[in-house]
Amino acid sequence: MPLALPAEAYLWFKTLHIVGVVVWFAGLFYLVRLFIYHVEAEELAEPLRGAFKAQYGLMERRLANIITTPGMAVALAMAVGLLALQPAWLHQSWMHAKLAVVVALLTYHAVCYRLMGQLGAGTCRWGAKQLRALNELPTLMLVLVVMLVVFKGQFPTGAATWFLVALVISMAASIQFYARWRRQRAERDALVAGG
Repeated sequence: MPLALPAEAYLWFKTLHIVGVVVWFAGLFYLVRLFIYHVEAEELAEPLRGAFKAQYGLMERRLANIITTPGMAVALAMAVGLLALQPAWLHQSWMHAKLAVVVALLTYHAVCYRLMGQLGAGTCRWGAKQLRALNELPTLMLVLVVMLVVFKGQFPTGAATWFLVALVISMAASIQFYARWRRQRAERDALVAGG
């Protein structure tokens, strides 16, 4: 038996919203990683420095304009469709929290475009360490959004929640530790090769 039109529309909006969110986050995760490589290319000697910076700039623009921003547009358009079919959600606190996270994600997206422009112009003042910290924010926001959608009004505050928070923080810390270790190893290798 076919679904009634609103029920089928709901399932299509939900499906495409999830696909849009996945594409958007995939782009956000990789975009700032490219920024890190772009900044680290500054340490290379010419002509490699110019070639790598140009290549990273091209990759950043393509990722942002062909994948990340269209994913965001699909996610937002389908969210509007879902809210049109489920307007009662707008009166629920979990949706207010989710919308606040979405505003934070849109701000993050705009910051990424600003950084991309600065990198292209050679005026970016952010270092690799700062960009690595920035790169962790979408992970935290994704975990929060998924938890809000899954748990809705019964947002968990028990041991499992705190374990998940600790896991995300430890993952972010381990990435920072690995980057520092890799940098120190490169410096040590350069000293050995030079002396």
